[in-house]
Amino acid sequence: MTLVPAIASVPVLPPFGLMMLLGWRMTRADSMRVWASVPLGLFDDLVSGQPVGSAMLLWTLCALAIEVLDTRLVWRDFWQDWLIGAGAVGFCLIGGRLVATPFGAHADTAMLFQILVSAMLLPLVFRICAWLDSDVKKN
Repeated sequence: MTLVPAIASVPVLPPFGLMMLLGWRMTRADSMRVWASVPLGLFDDLVSGQPVGSAMLLWTLCALAIEVLDTRLVWRDFWQDWLIGAGAVGFCLIGGRLVATPFGAHADTAMLFQILVSAMLLPLVFRICAWLDSDVKKN
């Protein structure tokens, strides 16, 4: 979605790469290693125009936090996955805003809208990842 040639003055698209990473981490923790967030974050940095290394760091911190939560929590249900995913997306968007945008810029309202839209789309992303995983198992 970030490759679509559309010009927007404020960020309105959710971070689909991060959401898919979180979806795979939440549905199948054994299918994606923690270090996989580094090259995926680098690709996101190069495509989105963020400072190089910001998504690499933030995505890796989220993947490590989810890994620690996986060791602490024995079972997770849908609501916990949704809360963890929304917190991770919010953390990455706020961290990316602090790294890339000056403090005087008025981007907080648009960022809050982006976080809300991302949190509302997370169940759909989780469902897509589960559907893709079931198709892989059939073949």
